[in-house]
Amino acid sequence: MNVLSGFADISFWQLVPVAAVALLASIIGGVSGYGTGALMPLVLVPLVGAEPVVPIIAISALFTNSSRVFAFLKYADWRRTAIVLAASVPTCVLGAWGYTRLSSAGAALVIGGMLIASVPLRRLLRYHGFKVGDAGLGLGSLGYGLVVGGTAGSGVILLSLLMAASVEGAGVIATDAAISIVIGIVKISVFGLVGVITAQVIAFALLIGIVALPGAFLAKAFVERMPVHMHTAILDVVVLLGGVFLVYGALR
Repeated sequence: MNVLSGFADISFWQLVPVAAVALLASIIGGVSGYGTGALMPLVLVPLVGAEPVVPIIAISALFTNSSRVFAFLKYADWRRTAIVLAASVPTCVLGAWGYTRLSSAGAALVIGGMLIASVPLRRLLRYHGFKVGDAGLGLGSLGYGLVVGGTAGSGVILLSLLMAASVEGAGVIATDAAISIVIGIVKISVFGLVGVITAQVIAFALLIGIVALPGAFLAKAFVERMPVHMHTAILDVVVLLGGVFLVYGALR
């Protein structure tokens, strides 16, 4: 497989916004714990369509999540990591398989709908001070696995579950990243088995993953200059608008 052939008919100037958003999303993700899955569809869908987006993000996320695990390894909560993975991996397989059965319009609807729902969901859970024990974490992870298997931008669900299970601070980022690596491998395996891992998917995933690597380190500089609530609010607006755009395009 010639990976460079994945960029056929795509100009350098079309790749520039993809790389720029990848770096921006990585920086935001390095601070807030999510961002790549929420922002990348906004530039990928107009360029490659909706169908390859989830596989592209699944592969590129291995880069960003690996760097986060490496940076915050000592903070990871391995017991809760095991609970989430035991519950979410089987349903993730089901969600990923279901995604491969969607048409391009159907994929756009699923991704756009998840992006729109993620903003009020995060705020609602935070407002109500949502808390769970180990049993609740496992139950919630069943639903998380199904959603994350077939959508992009659903990382907010995992973050909310971990915080509700009393994982705090750097532990949230580290535990989320450790779980996401395994979930990503599961999704990639399913996508590979059904034949949706093409040269284009690999090419864009490598571009995004490599460009995003410095994001975790650049995040520190931005944290010192911008309040977390400010960039979270900006992200919410962009995600909502992007979700509406995807849904509108699918229904048009």
